[in-house]
Formats: sequence, C-alpha cells, structure tokens
Amino acid sequence: MVSGRGIRMATDGNMKSANETYHGFVGVMKWGTIASVAVAAIVVLLIAS
Repeated sequence: MVSGRGIRMATDGNMKSANETYHGFVGVMKWGTIASVAVAAIVVLLIAS
C-alpha cells in the first residue's frame, strides 16, 4: 500500500513487529521515568538532610 506521498505503509505482518517495538519502547520509557524520579527524590532527600 502506498500513501499519497509515495511512502510505503507497513503491511499486516510488519504491523505486529512495529507494535511490539512500540510497546517495548514505551515500557522502557515508563520504567526509565519512574527510576529517574526515584533517583531525583533520593538526591533531594540527601541534599536536604
């Protein structure tokens, strides 16, 4: 399938792979954000004491 700009869109088989990659990326970003907030909180507590 070709879009209006001539860029090939993902086929059904490629969409499964793309979704897995996207969900993996979002998972890493979520846990990275949580870890960063935890480390920042610890640093603030250490500086404040």
